[in-house]
Amino acid sequence: MNEKHIAVVGCGYWGKNLVRNFYQLRVLNTICDVDRDVLRQNSADYPDVKRTVDYGEVLDNEAIRGVVIATPAELHYEQAKKALLQGKDVFVEKPLALHCPQGKELVEIAEARGAILMVGHILEYHPAIVKLKQIVDSGELGRIYYIYSLRLNLGKVRREENILWSFAPHDISVILLLLGSLPVSVSAFGGSYLQPEIADVTVTNLLFPDNVRAHIFVSWLHPYKEQKLVVIGDRKMAVFDDVVKERKLKIYDQGIEWINGLPLPRQTAETTLFFPETEPLRLECEHFLQCIRDRSKPKTDGHKGLMVLRVLEASQRSLENNAVPISLQGLELSPDD
Repeated sequence: MNEKHIAVVGCGYWGKNLVRNFYQLRVLNTICDVDRDVLRQNSADYPDVKRTVDYGEVLDNEAIRGVVIATPAELHYEQAKKALLQGKDVFVEKPLALHCPQGKELVEIAEARGAILMVGHILEYHPAIVKLKQIVDSGELGRIYYIYSLRLNLGKVRREENILWSFAPHDISVILLLLGSLPVSVSAFGGSYLQPEIADVTVTNLLFPDNVRAHIFVSWLHPYKEQKLVVIGDRKMAVFDDVVKERKLKIYDQGIEWINGLPLPRQTAETTLFFPETEPLRLECEHFLQCIRDRSKPKTDGHKGLMVLRVLEASQRSLENNAVPISLQGLELSPDD
């Protein structure tokens, strides 16, 4: 395999971070963007990397084995499909597509051609989330009651997608990972304040089997940045705070105990968990390269991306229908789960 076998398509707001990582990993062959100014900015930092405004050049380049897509969401399906049909492995940023039939088609094409299809759900590669998953699976928190997630900031306001599609995929992917199942139903409500019919704030409620619940609050109209995930169990509680630089994951050995028929708080120790300080995006990029080398299934493969897409699409339907609950019963996780 050619050492420099990766192309990054879309090198702007988020794509530039993918460019940096794959360049540092010494595998970046080509950068592609329709904006020539963006290409020039990237080329100044990576003068030995090919650049093009023509996606067709990327697909026709036999040296390129993996295509990394970080373009606007409405282009993901079309560009990923073309790359898969051209025999490339694909790493596409979230969401996998904008509609479930499109996502399902991409999964089927990848499987039929033996191609790698990986979706950029970056938090699943975060060392703190990996550790939290281990803790949940071990039973240390006990039976999970509910999970809530906050992803709030002032901007970046988008015009091509609402806050649900822009922010919530991160939280949905982690909640599905921790609970290991799809929700039974979802409902969502929100408000459009800056642009007609583009929600700036949404709250999504998810009901899982055994009455486990989760809710996700996302907004780009918030005075400060907040990214927090809280997992409540009947034995212990966990908090992941991705904004703080240190002590991101804490376990609280506290809860409610019934004494003489009365529910009383039990407050004891707080434990901070430590893990390697590695950039999650670097780990994600390395994983894609490993999957290409080994022909192994990505941790966030097309099936996982499709599950997130199904929750997103159901949430959008609920949002458009005054928070009416939308059932997801009858859907399964990937065949290997």
